[in-house]
Amino acid sequence: MSAPVRSERRGAALLVTIDRPERRNAVDGETADGLQAAYEAFVADDAARVLVLTGAGDQAFCAGADLKALETLGPRQAAPGGPLGFTRLTSPKPTIAAIAGWCLAGGLELALWCDVRIAARDAVLGFPERRWGVPLIDGGTQRLPRIVGLGRALDIILTGRMVAAEEAHGIGLVTELVAPGAQVERALAYAEGLAAFPQQTMLGDRRAAIDGLGLPLEAGLALEALSGPQTFLAALEGAARFAAGEGRGGTGSGV
Repeated sequence: MSAPVRSERRGAALLVTIDRPERRNAVDGETADGLQAAYEAFVADDAARVLVLTGAGDQAFCAGADLKALETLGPRQAAPGGPLGFTRLTSPKPTIAAIAGWCLAGGLELALWCDVRIAARDAVLGFPERRWGVPLIDGGTQRLPRIVGLGRALDIILTGRMVAAEEAHGIGLVTELVAPGAQVERALAYAEGLAAFPQQTMLGDRRAAIDGLGLPLEAGLALEALSGPQTFLAALEGAARFAAGEGRGGTGSGV
C-alpha cells in the first residue's frame, strides 16, 4: 500500500500531496502523521524555501477529516500540531495551497493555513460539517475571519454553504484562479518566484505581518521596527543592487 502523503522536491519548493483520491483525500490518523512528518522535513530543509500543499487527482484538494476513520484521529486531538498534522503551527517559510475540486471542512482549514491559495476555476470550498455537528478544530474559526473579515467568515461558518471558486476569489478567500489542472504548476511557479527574492528580508516582512495581525497599530509598528536592525545589512545589499539597475521594471521573479 502506498503512503497517504507524498513529498518531493520540485526546484525550491517541497511539493506535499495528500494521496487518497479514493477518499477524496480525506485525512485519517496515518495521513495526519504523514502531513506532520512532511512539515517537519520542510522546516528542517533550508534549501526548501516554499511548501506547496495539494491533493492527488482532480476531484478534491481534501475533503477534511475521514469521518469513516475518525477514531484514528482521536489520539491527535491534543497534538501540538493539531489533529490534521500541522494546523496549530505557524510555518517559518511561505506556504501555498494548490486547490482542485472539493476543498471542504478540515481540507479548507488546511488551505487556510497556507499563505496563498491558488485554485482551479471549478473548485468548491466550504464547511459542510456544520450539517453533522462536527466542529472546526484545525484553525478555521480563527484564520477565515483574518482572511475574509468576520462578517463573510461567519456566513460561511454558520451556514456551511458551498462557496464556488469565483466567489471565493472575489472575497479574497482564494488568491488566484487558474484553468482546471493548472493549479500545481502555477503554485510551483509562484514558489520559484518567492524563492528568487532575497530571503532574509522577505521572511522578516512575512513574520512581522503575521505576528502583528490583531495588535494595535502602534504595537504593530514597533514590532516591524524590531526587524529593521536584523535585516539592515541585507537592506544595504538590496539598495546596492537597485542602484546598479537590477530588478527594475518588474519583479523579475515570475510571481
